[in-house]
Amino acid sequence: MESKEIRQIMTLVPGLLKLPQKSLWTTYDKEADVLYINFKKPSHTDDSEMTKDDIIIRYEKGKIVGVTILNAARKFQKH
Repeated sequence: MESKEIRQIMTLVPGLLKLPQKSLWTTYDKEADVLYINFKKPSHTDDSEMTKDDIIIRYEKGKIVGVTILNAARKFQKH
């Protein structure tokens, strides 16, 4: 990996360390521009809600088990 990519990844670390979950899995679907972040595997989602900014929060027994970010690249691209 290039050092620029490593620096970008390292900017995420402080926020990740604050998460209450011990594990994190991510998948990015480039074609659909959707980022999936899971805090539990396997998870059996029994409820979800969509925020006004196109983020789906997924729950299992009242606890957040993941988030799905729609239009992810467009949200985070620098203008």
